[in-house]
Amino acid sequence: MPRFICAMPLRWSDMDSNGHVNSGAYSTYVEETRIRMFSDLIPSDPQERLTKNFFVFEQTIQFRRPLVYREKPVTVEAWTEDVGAARFVACCEIRDADTVYASSRTLMAGFDSIANRVRRFQESEREVIASFME
Repeated sequence: MPRFICAMPLRWSDMDSNGHVNSGAYSTYVEETRIRMFSDLIPSDPQERLTKNFFVFEQTIQFRRPLVYREKPVTVEAWTEDVGAARFVACCEIRDADTVYASSRTLMAGFDSIANRVRRFQESEREVIASFME
């Protein structure tokens, strides 16, 4: 499947004193992209959401080039790797056509908030997650 593509608007408040997007904003761009990418997996019933959560186990971001504020959104491309029974890696590139500003790898796991433990993915969830594998 092709990568999930998200146009992410830059906010003036994302800027730092160095004149470029603050490194913390990149985490927000990655998070917003993941939420949109996996929106089909978010139950509409608030009670069901408690047993079908996901959480970030580990995240790394490599900053490659400074991104300066502009009105044009930046593109975030996302895909998955290493999809297992209870966890997977969500990968992102924050980029324009010819420039990669940052790349990230986020280890995600299924979580049951009521049982307070990691949970296995249902087959339907795993299929959606795996559909984004390169």
